[in-house]
Amino acid sequence: MLALVTGANGFVGSHVVRALLRAGVEVRGLVRPGSDRSNLAGLPLELVEGDLADAAAVARAVAGATQVFHCAALYAFWARDPATFYETNVEGTKRVLLAAADAGAERIVYTSTHAAVHGALDEAARADETADFNLDDLGDHYIRAKQRAEAAALALARAGAPIVIVNPSGPLGPGDYKPTPTGQLMLEFLRGRLPGYTGGGINFVDVRDVAAGHLLAAQKGRPGERYLLTSRDLSLRDLLRLFADVTGLHAPWLRIPYTASWLGALVLETWADRISHRPPLLTVPNIRATRRYFYFSNRKAVEELGWSTRPLHLAVRDAVAYFIARGLVPERRRRAVEAYWAKTDGAQSVGNGTAAP
Repeated sequence: MLALVTGANGFVGSHVVRALLRAGVEVRGLVRPGSDRSNLAGLPLELVEGDLADAAAVARAVAGATQVFHCAALYAFWARDPATFYETNVEGTKRVLLAAADAGAERIVYTSTHAAVHGALDEAARADETADFNLDDLGDHYIRAKQRAEAAALALARAGAPIVIVNPSGPLGPGDYKPTPTGQLMLEFLRGRLPGYTGGGINFVDVRDVAAGHLLAAQKGRPGERYLLTSRDLSLRDLLRLFADVTGLHAPWLRIPYTASWLGALVLETWADRISHRPPLLTVPNIRATRRYFYFSNRKAVEELGWSTRPLHLAVRDAVAYFIARGLVPERRRRAVEAYWAKTDGAQSVGNGTAAP
């Protein structure tokens, strides 16, 4: 059996590749020309170079694949040209799914996101796969594009394509080389750059459990269905406390009022748009989202797929070790973390800090 993974070198994609290889599956990866492939170093897989906009490359990649895992996406909360989100995450997704179906793939797994499902106003609410999408008002182009891509995937499934959708929450773990917005938040904590926290809450999950969920979706998932791959609901304050518990570093204690955080995000976004042309730490849609709770039930994935999750602190610990190994944590704070781990035996299964995915 041959499995294609798009975005094979990415955070989620590379873990799907590793899970497939461990299962004895032959793997082909679609990667962009010139992309960072450190996550695939030493792995025995075939690589096809091409962009999602390149129909010929997509056709070469899907040819002969029994299973297709479409993990490639623009996972970001800002781009100089918002149209990039829709070209990559909507049109690119359609291109891959149609090509895979036309090539005769027996199962196609599309990597969506929990943000394409729901964001509750009530902290006590736990959404499931039946929830109505209610986040268009945030003005977040990433979320809008992923929701539209998921709608297109569901339409293709209704037309007979063997598509199963998985909706991971915020992934944490080793291998987040860019990093993703989730990993960037952890890096800012490790660097001591977070002045405080905002309201709202998000679900987080170990990226290795997300990869396992992809394989289970291919094996047991029902075409036309979506499965939330979510683990632990955390307010942003509690997430930072988890980071502190794992590293021994201090968590910010200041809760930043909504208006102040909104104004700060507006300044950062304006600076990025007009001057730096680099992604801001926060955007206005990010701050609007802090009035929502992205809390979910994973019951469907557990019961139908047999999926399970590991404790989230393991993902945090291994992500920290990965960032340290890449030299991304300031020396003084790196020494503080390593001293804390030596004292508490917190790095016992991390080894020399390379944190094997």
